Amino acid sequence: MAGFQIILFDVSGTECALRRDSVRELLPLPRLWRPPSLPRPVAGFFNLSGTAVPVIQLDILFSLDRLQADAEDGLYHHLILLDGLAQDQPVALLVDRVQDIVEIDASKLCPVRDQGSLNGCVEAELDFGPRLVHLLSPSRILLVEEQQALAALNRQAQDRLGAWSVTA
Repeated sequence: MAGFQIILFDVSGTECALRRDSVRELLPLPRLWRPPSLPRPVAGFFNLSGTAVPVIQLDILFSLDRLQADAEDGLYHHLILLDGLAQDQPVALLVDRVQDIVEIDASKLCPVRDQGSLNGCVEAELDFGPRLVHLLSPSRILLVEEQQALAALNRQAQDRLGAWSVTA
């Protein structure tokens, strides 16, 4: 069977993965701005070449218990930048750490029924020896209502960012 690349990452001790072809970029955690009254799963926004990009905290979205924080908590966190997660706007996923990019054989995937996870966001599981890795479906991480709410918040953030742009 054909192989493909996956990006392995950790979210509060839960090992997850995304198909490499669904990821636009891997980024270090920049300074985020957080307007008042954002939903808990939205960590804030950052400016990517004039585009306001919302950042989703997967641990909060998935209701995972946060691992004990230390003084450097967040210093080594990563963002996984995806296109089209919320109405064709870029969205970043905040994860504890991107671990690796590996090639896997498609025959190693164990499909998960849609009812096996919220909104069917886990499309398959991978057995990596003692580790079980959840392969996420980017299009199903957010519910439709969450995508719509995030798109509205993103428009507000983009308007705010645009109000500060300087034209030559």
